[in-house]
Amino acid sequence: MKNTPDSPTPAVHAPHPPLTGYYASEQERRGYVGKLFDRTAADYDRIDRLLAFGSGPWYRNQALLRAGLKPGMRIVDIGVGTGLVAREAVKLVGDPALVVGVDPSAGMMACANLPGVQLIEGRAEAIPFPDASFDFLSMGYALRHIGDLSAAFSEFHRVLKPGGRLCLLEITKPERAWSQALLKVYMRGVVPVLARMIGGSAESAKLWRYYWDTIEACVPPSGVIATLEAAGFTGVNRHIESRALSILGEYQAVKPG
Repeated sequence: MKNTPDSPTPAVHAPHPPLTGYYASEQERRGYVGKLFDRTAADYDRIDRLLAFGSGPWYRNQALLRAGLKPGMRIVDIGVGTGLVAREAVKLVGDPALVVGVDPSAGMMACANLPGVQLIEGRAEAIPFPDASFDFLSMGYALRHIGDLSAAFSEFHRVLKPGGRLCLLEITKPERAWSQALLKVYMRGVVPVLARMIGGSAESAKLWRYYWDTIEACVPPSGVIATLEAAGFTGVNRHIESRALSILGEYQAVKPG
């Protein structure tokens, strides 16, 4: 799936409208999301495995390979969380010192088991590194939690070296109504219940309901692609994982050299 030069799709800022069932205004969104992830960090990996959809270590590893991650590259993982993507990046680049994780949630990073990986508190819209610092940038399922996609993608472009590559993993709601309904029941209903049954907190159950609501409200892939192109990336495309109901995909792009 590629954006064509005459595509009318504009670049976008907010990944989804304010979800006022969780926070009172867009101004309160960042604080709400940060606290929610901090409070659920201890349960996150365990509950994440309930989602399956082929998004385990093998899929993350293959997504990074498809986007061009190679041994010796220096990579920054934005929204590193508990390190699920960064862990696979370490395997591929061959040295944990080449991997840097950035996340606004100190609680999530405290639960990451990533010996040798540098973890820095920071946001996608203001990455705390100089221009042209990295060969590769990844982000795993965090696009929907960014406040301003245009600002974040401009930052991604800034911190990548010329020729640097990008891989954004994301979940998109299915196109077919029946698939969308089934996924909604599973993610918004079944997963929160299972989360409580395996010992997760009420906040963890809320997190996964919120997770679905951000997926349901998120801008379509064409908007993400247009925003990446507007930030200066080339070769922008979206790979779809057909073995996972076509809800998993990676946005791939290159900073011109």
